[in-house]
Amino acid sequence: MARIAPLSGFPEWLPDGRVVEQHVLDTLRRTFELHGFAGIETRAVEPLEQLLRKGETSKEVYVLRRLQADPETDEAGDKQLGLHFDLTVPFARYVLENAGRLAFPFKRYQVQKVWRGERPQDGRFREFVQADIDVVGAGDLPYHFEVELPLVMAEALGALREIGLPPVRVLVNNRKVAEGFYRGIGLDDVEGVLRHVDKLDKIGPDAVAELLQAEQGATPEQAKACLELAAICGEDVAVVDRVRELAASYDAVTELLETGLAELRALVAAAAERAPGVVVADLKIARGLDYYTGSVYETVLVGHEQLGSICSGGRYDTLASDGKNTYPGVGLSIGVSRLVSRLLSAGLVRATRGVPSAVVVAVVDEEHRAASDAVATALRARGIPVEVAPSAAKFGKQIKYADRRGIPFVWFPGAVGEDGVRGPDQVKDIRSGEQAPADAATWEPPAADLWPRVVPAEA
Repeated sequence: MARIAPLSGFPEWLPDGRVVEQHVLDTLRRTFELHGFAGIETRAVEPLEQLLRKGETSKEVYVLRRLQADPETDEAGDKQLGLHFDLTVPFARYVLENAGRLAFPFKRYQVQKVWRGERPQDGRFREFVQADIDVVGAGDLPYHFEVELPLVMAEALGALREIGLPPVRVLVNNRKVAEGFYRGIGLDDVEGVLRHVDKLDKIGPDAVAELLQAEQGATPEQAKACLELAAICGEDVAVVDRVRELAASYDAVTELLETGLAELRALVAAAAERAPGVVVADLKIARGLDYYTGSVYETVLVGHEQLGSICSGGRYDTLASDGKNTYPGVGLSIGVSRLVSRLLSAGLVRATRGVPSAVVVAVVDEEHRAASDAVATALRARGIPVEVAPSAAKFGKQIKYADRRGIPFVWFPGAVGEDGVRGPDQVKDIRSGEQAPADAATWEPPAADLWPRVVPAEA
């Protein structure tokens, strides 16, 4: 038999890891719903032309083809389909198709798998789970949503601190600030400059400066100005004054820059009050996708910055537009698989067990398996997850079976005496060895043992 080799870039968690992933998803979903976001799901495929129209490259998209095409029915004019590489483009299409049935502003969350054809590496996969939140308006969308959404994400990630997630920092910028500054110093290809600045953490300032001069036609002085802007960061509104002073030194104060600075100030001020120390203005955050028009966000784990952003997004004004109507929005996306991968690989969290069962009901012998089944049925009816031992082995082996699966309790049905009367049942905590009489109509495990839990690794 050929040796089975894993496919890189397609994560498959063991049961314990799946418990961690499910806890993360449940926590995010609960937080999103507390803020009024409605859950939706979109199809996995989109027309290829739609996937490629907003700043992505064709090499990242998986194209769908039938293994054996029927030449009589396959028409060359059919739309080619691709698996979606994120949830933003499908959501924009969803809004356009359902605009007449949605109430605006429409707040949605979406948790689905996406596919991206990139080189697998730490925290980067070809198939992964994303969790998105977006707000879209009809015609216009008030700026305060650009303040609200990163704070909702900060709250959602903060709720995971109790299981061992490191602190997060939400890094924010505003594309209007960047565009206003670049145009003020004489660089008109704003998208090109942003794409290069977006590479700062990967290739460093010297390489970015070279790219700006070689590909954007920037002078050494203009490249220096771009890098000086990117170096500004801070947790309070003083960062706005530093940007304005830099722009003034280059005679680059523009109306667009002032608009962006006012918006950035509002975001930083609100965050300092509602989530102190979490949101940081970082002027090197660019987000290379060309559909962002206002605030942009990236989120890092403190102490794990080399992992890159685990949550990103921004404001977009024209992504959802049919030429007559426009639905501007703002959204963020959490790379759930990237986050779970780091939680597991770094040993930050653990599941108390990998199976839902809190109890194994032992089987005295196969003749009396029905008695064990009856106990299990009674416990399940009261919401207690339980399974029956797979075989009527010696009780020691049945206890070992429970121990291997991490199940804390073993239930022993009462023995049937010579008079045909069944004795009292017993339940044993196999961790402590304590055993006591029990009744399936009243017994229940401690709350901490009822379901698997996710706890910090050291707990």
